[in-house]
Amino acid sequence: MIVVMNTNLGEEVVQKVVEKLQKNGYQTHESKGIEKILIGAVGGEKSPYIKQAIEVMEGVEKVISVLVPYKLASREFKQENTVIRLGDISLGGEQIQVMAGPCAVESREQLLEIATLIKESGVRILRGGAYKPRTSPYTFQGLEEKGLEYLAEAREKTGLYIVTEVMDTRKVELVAQYADILQIGTRNIQNFPLLTEVAKSNKPVLLKRGLSSTIEEWIMAAEYIMLNGNHQVILCERGIRSFDSAYSRNVLDLSAVPILKGLTHLPVIVDPSHGTGKWRLVEPMARAAVAVGADGLIIEVHAHPEEAVCDGPQCLKPQKFMNLLQEVKKIAGVMGRTL
Repeated sequence: MIVVMNTNLGEEVVQKVVEKLQKNGYQTHESKGIEKILIGAVGGEKSPYIKQAIEVMEGVEKVISVLVPYKLASREFKQENTVIRLGDISLGGEQIQVMAGPCAVESREQLLEIATLIKESGVRILRGGAYKPRTSPYTFQGLEEKGLEYLAEAREKTGLYIVTEVMDTRKVELVAQYADILQIGTRNIQNFPLLTEVAKSNKPVLLKRGLSSTIEEWIMAAEYIMLNGNHQVILCERGIRSFDSAYSRNVLDLSAVPILKGLTHLPVIVDPSHGTGKWRLVEPMARAAVAVGADGLIIEVHAHPEEAVCDGPQCLKPQKFMNLLQEVKKIAGVMGRTL
C-alpha cells in the first residue's frame, strides 16, 4: 500500500504512521516530493483493518492499494523519475550517460589503453568484466580479482567510474570494494540470493534483462533488490533470445524502454552490443535507443577487436565509437536531453 501525507506535517506525525506500519510487519520506504510524502508499505498483515486504521491517523490524506505485483518499482509508488547520483554525475536525469569499454578485462595494458580513449571521448563510466559467465567452461572466464585491480588502477589514472559484473554471493563484498556500479548479468536475473546480497552493498545496481525474461519478471527482479533496502536500480535492455541467430545475436527489444518508463520510475539503459552481437548493428540501434527515451547506453569498445578474447564481433573500434557519440549527441538534443 501507499500512504499519502502532506509535506507540511511534523516529523513526529509521519513517524507515528511509519511505526504503526512496522509494528504490523510492513517494510516501509519514504519518498518526499514537493507537496506530498509517500510512504510505501510492503509485506505485513493482509487484513483490511490495517488499511482502515492507517486512514484515520493524523496527517494521512489517503491510502492507496498497489495492484501490480511489483510495489516499490511501480509508478503508483513513485511518480517522479528516480535519479541515481554517482559522484558528480547522475543516471535517469536530463543527461544521457554512456558506459563503454571492453567485454572482458584482458590485461593491464589493454584496459588502460581503452580507458584513456574513453576518457578523451568525454564518457564518464568504464565497463569491463573481471568475472565472465561463459556458456562453455573451456572459454575465458575472466582475470577475477586481478581484473578488478586493473579496473581500480584505470579509475585512479582517468577518474572514470567503474561498472563490472558480480556473479556469486561470495564475491559481492569483494567486487563492491572496486566497483562503483554492480552489474547483474542476464544469466543471474533470477538468482534471488545474489539479488538480495547486492542490495546490501548500497551501491547502484545495473540489472540486465534475462535471456527470456518477460517485462514483469524483470521488474520483479528489481523488486528483490529494492525490497532489501537498495533503491538504486538501473534496468538494462540487452536483447532477448531469438529463433533467428544468423543475422542478429538477440532481438533488441527497444519497445521495452517506453514500456518500462510507463510502469516504473527507474532509469532504463540499452546495451546494443549484446543486443545485436554485430558491430554494424550497434550504431543504428544505439541511435534508436536514445530516440525512444533511454537514459543511457552501455557499449563495448576494443582497440583491437580481432584479438579480443570474447565478443570481438560486437565491439566498436575507438574511431567508430567517437563517431557514434557525435550522432547520439545530436539525437539527444532533439529529445531535449544532453550527452
